[in-house]
Amino acid sequence: MIRPFTPAYLRVVRASARYDLVVTAGFATPWTYTLVHDALSSLGDNLGWGVLPPLDPWQSLYATLMGSVVIVWAALRIARPLPVHGLLDGIARLLFSAWMAYALAHGVSRILWPFLTVEAAWGIVQLVPWARNAQLRLAREIGPSTE
Repeated sequence: MIRPFTPAYLRVVRASARYDLVVTAGFATPWTYTLVHDALSSLGDNLGWGVLPPLDPWQSLYATLMGSVVIVWAALRIARPLPVHGLLDGIARLLFSAWMAYALAHGVSRILWPFLTVEAAWGIVQLVPWARNAQLRLAREIGPSTE
């Protein structure tokens, strides 16, 4: 089991950041987002999963804001990974997953499913060591059973 304060955990934090850079880079500018939007919509249509709604300035604004913030956050986790970055990223990913699940429940294109799956997986991978660490700390504080 990986613990949050080990080099192995920091490698996980960096790996999740690299994934973010690859997946999110296309969302960082209105021009690249247009290309990503069209590609995802075409893929969804070809797979029978549904197309994305027509591109509009509000959608582009929110996509590029999200892309910009995620890229900066990823750069920090690559340049200076800390255990707390994995904790916070894990929490953010579970929040992203919740909102993706909400959107899917309300009829968005099923092209979102692969993104939801990966987000939830990265969130779990980064949070489980913290939960296990807290469980071990609690067990030490409680001590052995006197029964």
